[in-house]
Amino acid sequence: MRHGHQTPQRMYQCGRRFTTYEKVEQPTTLVVKNNGEREPFDSNKVRNGLIKSCYKRPVSASQIEDMVSAVEKYVYNSLDNEISSKEIGEMIMNMLMEVDQVSYVRFASVYRQFKDIQSFKDELTKLIEKDV
Repeated sequence: MRHGHQTPQRMYQCGRRFTTYEKVEQPTTLVVKNNGEREPFDSNKVRNGLIKSCYKRPVSASQIEDMVSAVEKYVYNSLDNEISSKEIGEMIMNMLMEVDQVSYVRFASVYRQFKDIQSFKDELTKLIEKDV
């Protein structure tokens, strides 16, 4: 046996199987924030926002990943190198409205940055009217 090399049996003594996945490298798409700043699109930010909004709600990890994938697909399939954070936020809110209304309101409260109870009430009214 050569120094530094292990036999296959020794490499897998832990009993675990390791799999690697390849991911297609996407062109950099910049997100234009409300203040005009630009930053690279990061699906982890979308995922984290959804996880926070859906905390202790009947929304599965699979549903969250489906929404993240839908946003990624939309962003990367757009022909522009830039997309507004508003466009992404609206897309997420539309998906959440169909999945879980409480999660929708949570996300909307952060995304829309409600200034007072009236703006919160207005958002709830939109949600109620949509159900009617």
